[in-house]
Amino acid sequence: MALDTLETHLLDALRALPRGSDAAAPEAEELWRAQVRSRLCDFAARELQSTGRSFYTIASAGHESNAAVALALRPTDPALLHYRSGGFYLARAAQAGRDGVPDILHGVTAATVEPIAGGRHKVFGNHELAVIPQTSTIASHLPRAVGVAFAIERARKLDVQSPWPRDAVVVCTFGDASVNHATAQAGLNSAAHLAHQGLTLPLLYVCEDNGIGISVRSPQGWVESALRARPALRYELAPGDDPELVLEVAQELADWTRATRRPAVLHLRTVRFLSHAGADVEAAYRAPHEIRADWDADPLLATGRWLAACGRSGEELADDYLAERERVRATALAAASLPQLATAAEVVRPLAPRTAGAPAPPEAGEPTTLALAVNAALAAELERDPRMLLFGEDVAAKGGVYGVTRGLQRRFGAGRVFDTLLDETSILGLALGAAVSGFVPVPEIQYLAYLHNAEDQLRGEAATLQFFSQGRYRNGMVVRVAGLGYQKGFGGHFHNDNAVGVLRDVPGLVLASPGRPDDAAAMLRTCLEAARVDGAVCVYLEPIALYHTRDLHEEGDGGWLAPAAGDAPLGVGRTYGDGTDLTLVSWANGLRMSLRVARELAARGIGARVLDLRWLAPLPVEDLLREARATGRVLVVDETRRTGGVSEGVVTALVDAGYDGRIARVASKDSFIPLGDAASLVLLSEEEILEAALGLCGQPA
Repeated sequence: MALDTLETHLLDALRALPRGSDAAAPEAEELWRAQVRSRLCDFAARELQSTGRSFYTIASAGHESNAAVALALRPTDPALLHYRSGGFYLARAAQAGRDGVPDILHGVTAATVEPIAGGRHKVFGNHELAVIPQTSTIASHLPRAVGVAFAIERARKLDVQSPWPRDAVVVCTFGDASVNHATAQAGLNSAAHLAHQGLTLPLLYVCEDNGIGISVRSPQGWVESALRARPALRYELAPGDDPELVLEVAQELADWTRATRRPAVLHLRTVRFLSHAGADVEAAYRAPHEIRADWDADPLLATGRWLAACGRSGEELADDYLAERERVRATALAAASLPQLATAAEVVRPLAPRTAGAPAPPEAGEPTTLALAVNAALAAELERDPRMLLFGEDVAAKGGVYGVTRGLQRRFGAGRVFDTLLDETSILGLALGAAVSGFVPVPEIQYLAYLHNAEDQLRGEAATLQFFSQGRYRNGMVVRVAGLGYQKGFGGHFHNDNAVGVLRDVPGLVLASPGRPDDAAAMLRTCLEAARVDGAVCVYLEPIALYHTRDLHEEGDGGWLAPAAGDAPLGVGRTYGDGTDLTLVSWANGLRMSLRVARELAARGIGARVLDLRWLAPLPVEDLLREARATGRVLVVDETRRTGGVSEGVVTALVDAGYDGRIARVASKDSFIPLGDAASLVLLSEEEILEAALGLCGQPA
């Protein structure tokens, strides 16, 4: 393959370097090898792309000074890497005695032998190198990095086992344009928030600043001002074209972070070569002289100068580059011939293993409310598993807005039950980092409406980790979310949100929504077991309106109380009654309404059975089909919105399974939920359920 103009410039400049007489610098040799190999992997990916054999061309070219950061750290320090941190990855691999070039090239060719994603995506990741794979979602890994650093310290405090060394430092790299992203701000802010309180957090953020995000330039001085803005985060600046200084600053900062257990930010000035990615025509927005001017700041040339000063000749360095070029190209051509994923079953295999069973229920106690059942289940699990953490807004001393976590901090201590800052992205990021570090986190999102601004932490980070690591990294957790409608006296949209569609289409995510107290306890235990055993990411949706409900039909009947016991295997529903005329399918608030309507139907001579789905993902399809066929008439009672609501999936599941009976559905209106009595105008009512049921059975309302 012909030399690129960037390569020609580099080789000419190397050959012109005078030989010096400084002492040998082994670290410069290590840096040179990692930087050259990273650059050549980028060129190889471009060459293969031209013949349709490479599928990822975002380059690390110009950013190779990040290899010095790897040399300043230990290969056991957990790393969460930006997609331009190829130099870091190769330096880390070499520290561990591994050639990382095949890893990168197997990634860009989607080869199944790639060591972390197995052909599912090009990521920098390797379990043996403590490199946790990250997606391309901009800056979404910064909150997780805080969680990993927090977990290292919390494991030491609680004396529980951790996959990371007790004195480890977490490193997290990202780009300058990413600084503006909300998740980046959440990560930086939560790190500063913890440090401001005097809590230890061994975290080194590295901003690789090439001055441009695709085609949009970062304003002069903006990134530095943004990174300097938080006094609790130590800030240092290093120019990428001075490798000795980068290594010196990175080493001092890493040692300081390791010794003080406090967070820091390294602002690493870089340049960007080879455009944003293969399809990006850089000449459309950068002048040729501007592009060429960056060539003089090439980090490979800078390291070449260092080596030449230490006695290497420029000709030797140029020959090194060319010899390495042939080796990398040969590796790339070999990678392009390797097998890729061939079946859908292969692709989805790591997504959602289902090996965990339902844990044995405790002995039945006194009947209780849903809120107290959740509290009791949380207490029992905290008692059983010292790795379990419970946290969120107001969950500690206050015990939650509705008292669900009352008394748990007093019983289990502030190290395991604690309040967080008011930011859902940071809460979930803390859970992500804690989970991948061996804890079983149970974060609380105070209201369902508050989840939506942070949902990518579940979709883009939590749910993808097993997929992009073939299960080598897992982040099992149970996210408790209070939500749904029908709350009396305290409402409006933000406290009565009924939108769950955004959760139901996340591959592998478990969505549980109990209605009765016994199911609430049992389903929570099942979720926690799935998180522990299978690394499942579970959202446990608690119906606020049923927290303190005691009665079912008449005031004082105690029909909604039940012991905090029971059994609820994942993906299995629960049937009430054995009527043969109609099957009502629902969950949560809809379950209670359906049971009340079933009694009204019985008074009219219609025998109805009620199926409580319990699990909204995965749906209990076998139970659904069995109960539908038992009556031949199905009414899906959906308290979520008609468009995008759960009933769409239920009806589709029946049709896909070949059910040929009658189907109807009733749902809440496609509306936000207003304040006060007006809420009843858009939320599904018992009257609407009854009318639809009678119509389906051919009787007048």
